[in-house]
Amino acid sequence: MIFLCSPCSISSPFFGESGTMAIKDPVVIEHLNTQLTNELTAINQYFLHARTLRHWGVTHLGKKEYDESIEEMRHADWLIERILFLGGLPNVQRLNPILIGQTVQEVLECDLKLEEKAIQDLREGIAYCESVRDYVSRDLLLKILVNEEEHEDFIDRQFDLIKQVGIERYIQKNSASAPDQD
Repeated sequence: MIFLCSPCSISSPFFGESGTMAIKDPVVIEHLNTQLTNELTAINQYFLHARTLRHWGVTHLGKKEYDESIEEMRHADWLIERILFLGGLPNVQRLNPILIGQTVQEVLECDLKLEEKAIQDLREGIAYCESVRDYVSRDLLLKILVNEEEHEDFIDRQFDLIKQVGIERYIQKNSASAPDQD
């Protein structure tokens, strides 16, 4: 639940006469908030996976997870800015279940599930924004979709590599020292 302290009284084209925000299209806002939920979930999942992999000594893959967590944070920032611009309230309190792998293989499987859901939600949001001619929101979601599809492709390539060399050699390949993850 989100609590508002008091009605806004700022003078702006986004505010109605009563001093409250005038939302442009609540369905667009909901699509943006749905993706914000996906991004906030991903930040947490990837960050925990990054630290877990680092703890296991799988530092290269851990660095990739850490970088993905930071990328998801940028996506969340873009979405928050757009939601606020449209007069909506970013829902930063809602998270999807965080899927945590107990093995390297499970880490990748959990991440793939997360990406598949995000991609599905993004495609639905893009289609809706297109239908109501909100091309800026559409383009933002499309930009995020490209990043999510790239990550999905990376995960698929990791599964292909595991099939080729086996999980033990895959882990060994990803266990060399990697730069510090601050």
